Amino acid sequence: MKPLSRIDMTEVTRLTREGRLGEALQMLRAGLADLPPNASNEPNPQAEAHASIIDMEPPSAANGGAWTAASGAAPTDPGSGARPAARGAPDRAAKPRIRVRHPAMDAADPLPPGARFEQRVHRHSAGERRYRLYVPSSRGSAPPALMVMLHGCTQSPEDFALGTRMNLLAEERGVVVAYPEQSRKANASRCWNWFNAADQRRGGGEPESIAAITRDLVREFGIDPRRVHVAGLSAGGAMAAILGAEYPDLFAAVGVHSGLARGAAHDVQSAFAAMRGGADGAVPAARTVPTIVFHGDADATVAPINGEQVMRQARAGAVLHRQVHTGNGADGAGWTRVVETNADGVSTLEHWLLHGGGHAWSGGDPRGSFVAPSGPDASREMLRFFEEVSNARRN
Repeated sequence: MKPLSRIDMTEVTRLTREGRLGEALQMLRAGLADLPPNASNEPNPQAEAHASIIDMEPPSAANGGAWTAASGAAPTDPGSGARPAARGAPDRAAKPRIRVRHPAMDAADPLPPGARFEQRVHRHSAGERRYRLYVPSSRGSAPPALMVMLHGCTQSPEDFALGTRMNLLAEERGVVVAYPEQSRKANASRCWNWFNAADQRRGGGEPESIAAITRDLVREFGIDPRRVHVAGLSAGGAMAAILGAEYPDLFAAVGVHSGLARGAAHDVQSAFAAMRGGADGAVPAARTVPTIVFHGDADATVAPINGEQVMRQARAGAVLHRQVHTGNGADGAGWTRVVETNADGVSTLEHWLLHGGGHAWSGGDPRGSFVAPSGPDASREMLRFFEEVSNARRN
């Protein structure tokens, strides 16, 4: 018997048409629950495939070249990468689809000779966590830098690596890159649980799991401790903000793309409220955290005010010199860049507001999910900012 024959697809279709994706997803999961389990306790590939991305619109001029949620769709978990289709896009709600597999899973670029993109499992007191590790073909004679990249909801490390092009840039600069993976067991949509109190503080939960991976890699590769950085998208960006605030001794700087401040929520209900309109309850960090923020001013999933709140939290009350720059890329995408420097003229905070930008990684590879090929190259700008921060620490 085929797996989908156990599911009332008529009812799933009706729910999807009405935009009730959470209920549709629950029906799919219930129907797939009795599939034969994998004896090795590995993720069931059939269940993984059918529960991946619900009713996604492929890249087009109407949606800015990014994978987006169908018109009328809503996130099924806090921090979900899905966003409504752009205005003027055709209404395809009458033709609901279940995308079984995103093409990014099969579109990885060939590795340069000598480079490695490994699948690893980290084991510690809190359990196991899978992660991908990119090791460039050449790291030079100096201790290398380490970049920790945290994917958004529904994404995988492979998808995130492809969409951000971070491995390609890491190869250019000799940077080691780690991509921790969130499991479906921890969150059905693979969101980092940034809204749970237990996952917002040092020493436990998901932050400690990621920090433990980072510490081990610092030792294994002889990483320069002044060149350890973390960045993420959406829920991954929110978790990166938590790590920067709670582990300033480990992470030199933070990149938050379309994310939220630490403490912006304390449960699911407050998470959705924060995503819609921000949260003034986010407390400042204990000390200034060098941070670069990217956020689209048309983001319909995580309101742009959240980017401002990430900046306010990272500033921690410090008095910084502020400069405002505006510009347009070759593709016509406009942006406003606010740079805040300390008394020594060192760039400490940067906020890129992407005009017309939605919930997608700016300047990325369209083969990945939640990517906007237009706009400034967020990955390259983050690496540039991180290197500036690290150089200032060495001086």
